[in-house]
Amino acid sequence: MGRSFVSDTNILFLPGKPDGGYRWLRIGADGIAARGEGLPQADGCPSIVIVPAEDVTLHWASLPDRSVAQSIAAARALVTEASAAPMAELHVAVGREETGDERPIGVVSTARMRHWLDELASAGVDPEAMIPAPMLLPRPETGFVSGDLGGEGVVRGPATGFADEPGLTDLVTGGVAPVVLPRDALEQAIIAAVAAPALDLRQGNFAVRRRAAIDWRRVRRIGWLVVAILSVTLLTSLVQIMQFGFSADSIERRADMLARQGLPRGESVNDAGRQLDARLARLRGGGLGFSQTAAVLFSAIRAVPGSEVRALSFDADGKLRATLVTQSEGQINDVKRQIEAMGLIVEAGVFEANGGRISGQFTLVAP
Repeated sequence: MGRSFVSDTNILFLPGKPDGGYRWLRIGADGIAARGEGLPQADGCPSIVIVPAEDVTLHWASLPDRSVAQSIAAARALVTEASAAPMAELHVAVGREETGDERPIGVVSTARMRHWLDELASAGVDPEAMIPAPMLLPRPETGFVSGDLGGEGVVRGPATGFADEPGLTDLVTGGVAPVVLPRDALEQAIIAAVAAPALDLRQGNFAVRRRAAIDWRRVRRIGWLVVAILSVTLLTSLVQIMQFGFSADSIERRADMLARQGLPRGESVNDAGRQLDARLARLRGGGLGFSQTAAVLFSAIRAVPGSEVRALSFDADGKLRATLVTQSEGQINDVKRQIEAMGLIVEAGVFEANGGRISGQFTLVAP
């Protein structure tokens, strides 16, 4: 079945002859509310277009109840055998009726469909559906029915539908006279057929192009959800920042307390960290400090037998001055190399020989 339509719908009949004109009906809540010739006024109501019977060939066949694309593909394969025109030039649509196992198939020229839609678009009409005129008549269980659609007669059988033409009708019906529907029954049939079209030609390449409707209620709901997520994220970040700040303050207070414990009693505390560094420098000395620098010197002396230190001094700049006494000049160089190998710079003074011993001053400096 096709889409369902409610009241306040315009039914537009396409002209069946080149010199013919448009005709229209307005379906209201109580049935047909108005009728006229030409195009109805643009009032925002949906439009259903009725295609002339002579422009559409109708078939009925048992088709697989699958997707629309698969049903159309199967219908095209069946129509190929019954059509003289190339399939590339034909538009095939498949429908479904409430009664009967066979499904209606509509075949129309692709160029004709395009011409109709272009002509309607120029008039400001974009039809919701395009129904072949014979499909407006009820499907009889046996025999044939006919109706006059504004001077254009159509005939409908259980598996046929065509324009009522002298000679052709008798040939198709086998001489069986169709039952003519009275006006009231025909109008009720039109209303029922339009409410749920059994065959709509607007399929495939000619399907109605619909704009996606914006659900503003859902958009607002999504917007509030995004705001809530951002608010929670921001609040979480603020809480983490506050926690980090409290932790940093706590660490700073503890470091300050430990630094105060390392300062001499009675000393005014302005910057505990800086003052502690200054005191450590005073205790340790400049450079590497006295202890580490002296350890390097004595380690070098022990490595060179016959060498000794007579005097030792350490200044605030981190320089260690030592009077070195050796048995030979070679031992002076040996001690120097030992010290330099351990990463200190050696500044050697003047060495003099006295009493079989050589003495002079070494200055050790951190690089």
